[in-house]
Amino acid sequence: MRKLLLAALFLSSLPVVANATDAARGKELSYTCQGCHGVTGYKNAYPSYHVPRIAGQSEQYLKNALDEYSKGTRKHPTMQAQAESFSAEDRANLAAYLSSIKTK
Repeated sequence: MRKLLLAALFLSSLPVVANATDAARGKELSYTCQGCHGVTGYKNAYPSYHVPRIAGQSEQYLKNALDEYSKGTRKHPTMQAQAESFSAEDRANLAAYLSSIKTK
């Protein structure tokens, strides 16, 4: 019993890294985002509207948006296809990187 208690104490003192994000990995993945979101004045073909800038947005907002596109609860064919191509970890890493970009 004492060994079990010591083991539990030890494990509870370890840092939790389950939700750690890797912005460097997100930067590697972001090349697919830059085609639309990084071009000034770019308009989407369907429907016709300006594509929003995502650099510097809130990390949580970006992660939620990507997760919603992936689940299909947020609708846009191109974004749904993009988000579905990434794992949950990739989407979190993308959000971490994109939110870290400083804008003017």
